[in-house]
Amino acid sequence: MIPELGHFALVLAFVLALVQAVVPLVGAARNNQSMMAVARPAAQGQFLFIVFAYGCLTWAFITSDFSVQLAATNSHSETPLMYKITGVWGNHEGSLLLWAMSLSLWTVAVTVFSRNLPDAFMARVIGVLGFVSLGFIAFMLVTSNPFDRLLPGAPQGRDLNPLLQDPGMIIHPPLLYMGYVGFSVAFAFAIAALLTGRFDAAWARWSRPWTTVAWVFLTAGIAVGSGWAYYELGWGGWWFWDPVENASFIPWLVGTALMHSLAVTEKRGAFRSWTVLLAISAFSLSLLGTFLVRSGVITSVHAFATDPARGMFILALLVIVIGVSLLLYAWRAPKLTGGGSFGLVSRDTTLLGNNVLLAVVAASVLLGTLYPLFLDALNLGKISVGPPYFEAVFVPLMTPVVVLMMFGPFLRWKNDEMGAAVRRLAPAAVVSILTGVGVAFAIGNPTWRTMLGISLAAWVVLTSFQLLAARLKDRHGGTTSSRLSTIPAAWWGMWLAHFGVGIFIIGVTLVGSIESNLDLRMKEGQQADFAGYTVKFRGVVEADGPNYDAMRATIDLSRDGRAIATLQPEKRVYRAMGMPMTEAALDIGVFRDVYVSLGEQLPEGDWIVSLHYKPFISWIWAGCIFMVLGGILAAADRRYRRLAERSAPTGAAAHAA
Repeated sequence: MIPELGHFALVLAFVLALVQAVVPLVGAARNNQSMMAVARPAAQGQFLFIVFAYGCLTWAFITSDFSVQLAATNSHSETPLMYKITGVWGNHEGSLLLWAMSLSLWTVAVTVFSRNLPDAFMARVIGVLGFVSLGFIAFMLVTSNPFDRLLPGAPQGRDLNPLLQDPGMIIHPPLLYMGYVGFSVAFAFAIAALLTGRFDAAWARWSRPWTTVAWVFLTAGIAVGSGWAYYELGWGGWWFWDPVENASFIPWLVGTALMHSLAVTEKRGAFRSWTVLLAISAFSLSLLGTFLVRSGVITSVHAFATDPARGMFILALLVIVIGVSLLLYAWRAPKLTGGGSFGLVSRDTTLLGNNVLLAVVAASVLLGTLYPLFLDALNLGKISVGPPYFEAVFVPLMTPVVVLMMFGPFLRWKNDEMGAAVRRLAPAAVVSILTGVGVAFAIGNPTWRTMLGISLAAWVVLTSFQLLAARLKDRHGGTTSSRLSTIPAAWWGMWLAHFGVGIFIIGVTLVGSIESNLDLRMKEGQQADFAGYTVKFRGVVEADGPNYDAMRATIDLSRDGRAIATLQPEKRVYRAMGMPMTEAALDIGVFRDVYVSLGEQLPEGDWIVSLHYKPFISWIWAGCIFMVLGGILAAADRRYRRLAERSAPTGAAAHAA
């Protein structure tokens, strides 16, 4: 009975999505206030029905109702409760329901926090979001119904994929989906602006916090996914240039460009055409990522390989979204010109350069991801595009992005003097280069990659503190703490995010330059020296879990006779699926990780033990945390709410708008 109620709730959500999509847009076109007023209750009602449907599916997993096909194929009576709950989205149909719920949540947030915006504009925004919801709910009802029955019901389920039975997978998909779907709000604001012809600073100001929050979720989701891959897949890597990883990274790059472009549109009224195009592209690329994951065209540990009909449905939705958006863009293109001129040496130019470079990087990653698929589809052979291509393209393009990122804040809007800018930044540049060369030789790895990475990181850190000092100098009078408190949250957000990039680069550079790995054949009582540590293998014992059987090793880690940690990596076999898994053990430190994984047992009784020394790898995720905190501060700046309220017309003016 519960699954039937969930399916009925989805049907009602579809009806309300249709109302939300059509009625407000027609009302805005006719300036009919009562029709526009339908937008908010329709969106909120749709949210309630989708949440109810999601609750019904979750209940089927919790109660092990294996007459529901999705529960039978992705759960088991022995699966721990937490993974029964998270198993709801560990599959194609459930993840789509999570996507639809995330989209409805974003829509409800818009209805609650944007009440001061013009009614006609908001009706269009909510209507566009309704059309997107309509497409995804229709996708579920037509090809991917999460409530399909299995009659007679299975006596036991197949269990959740063991790769997904991990704490990282509890929070990674919701964060990632909130980021993916969050760009739909920026997209809806852009389409509403195209429909109304309104592309002023107020429009950019309304869009900017929503875009920033979506970027925060996507950044956090990518970071958590990277951390999960690092410790869960058993070989110590943190980024693989996997097609599904790329599918989330590409909209992140475009979303980063969009945030900066909105800043210029808000401050100067410039880049309006570029900003609208980036808003369309960010969401379109999010849909493309959905197509890649769910169409079955790629093979990945992250992907849901499904039948081609589902892929064709998403592809059709993608074509409709991009096609209609670009037609609207072409229609309104004459109104997107203007915005004032600016000189070659100006903050405007650095932001434009960064935006263009980020777009080129995104296009390069997209090409490397899709090119093998095109060749395969045309029967021209199978090729694999891996890290060598992406690193060869990514590093040269991102280097000027980092330089311009820290150069821009020292320049004035519209026009500045090159000589004055160089004098301000030359000392930091010289110190950064010397630091990069010195550190590379000090660690015994004087390669151009190490020198470049450390130089860029030093450049970001030094110029960040130089920028802070200049900001404090501009705030005359009072104590240092009082002057710090007068700096707007949005500025602190920018500063923290940029500083986080520097910390991130340090982690990436040093872990790639001086990490060490060693595979050993070890037996009980044997010890070995590795990266300045002594590793002692104390043996392996059986250790059963709730739904798996494990062999657990105990390994002592010491240095100069001093005990550091006891690590217990495992080799698991999940009973329902018979699938083996490696669970690594880590000793995490501020400046290094020691990572141990247990391999296969040899016929003689010895075990293969893999040891990894990862210097500064935690700084990768520390940098991401700084970026996320920066985004949160920027989005929470009270100025946006006050300025939005001040710039939003009311009464007759709102109806006219």
